[in-house]
Amino acid sequence: LAAANPVFGRYDDLKSAGENIDLMTTILSRFDLIFIVRDIREEERDRLICHHVMGVHMDSDPTGDAARDPHSSLGAGPTVAAPPPPAAVAEEAREVAANGGELSVHTMKKYIAFCRERCSPRLGPEASDVLSSNYVRIREDVRKRSLENGNFDAQAVPITVRQLEALVRLSESLAKMRLAAEVGAEDVDEAIRLFHVSTMAASTTDAASVGSALRSLGPEQREEMERAERFVLSRVQAGSVANKRRIVEEAVGQGYHSATVARAVAVLALKGEVQERNQGRLIKRLR
Repeated sequence: LAAANPVFGRYDDLKSAGENIDLMTTILSRFDLIFIVRDIREEERDRLICHHVMGVHMDSDPTGDAARDPHSSLGAGPTVAAPPPPAAVAEEAREVAANGGELSVHTMKKYIAFCRERCSPRLGPEASDVLSSNYVRIREDVRKRSLENGNFDAQAVPITVRQLEALVRLSESLAKMRLAAEVGAEDVDEAIRLFHVSTMAASTTDAASVGSALRSLGPEQREEMERAERFVLSRVQAGSVANKRRIVEEAVGQGYHSATVARAVAVLALKGEVQERNQGRLIKRLR
């Protein structure tokens, strides 16, 4: 398990996934699943995240080293509760299995340990056929997409035999969660779904269109971006050329953020409204 920030500090939708990640494909291919997590600034979403983070800290038990160390002044808090007996764990698991609900953290840990120790599922003929056909189809789709785009280096993560091994591991893990002795077709289907929404989505993300460039922005940011676009267009007449740095400085003087103005120029270029010249130093308005 690993996490990393994009090379620009924040994921830039105006650049391809490969430009944002900027890691060797030999390293990326070693991960079974790769998720691109965007920071979408939206009030309701931010409140939910805050509620979750605060809940984790408020409901956590003092099980750290300080709580276990009787000589530590930090461990003078409430005593850590003893783990429930095996009979209580088994009873909780049966109750959840029969009536639904959520397992406690302790019972979940026990269940995971039991699955790891007692269950080792293997691929069956049906699951193997489904997995093979899906892998071949994915490779063919990637090849066709590369031919259409005329760019064989567009993928941030190449789809190789390592990804096939990742699909096998995912399928076996899903079967292990069910304590199944053999991997079923439903396990392979779920593994393929996870692979599509993670690694495949990351590896096929091209440089952004106008829609994807604004996808990660909240309502307030979109409104600010639109105002910045109107400001840039108001400072450059159709067919004329202007100094980009001067426009940004003027916008900052009127309360705009420099990064927002630079992003607005990039969006206008995607829309075909303006064209950046002289390595981005000049802006020409096309219409």
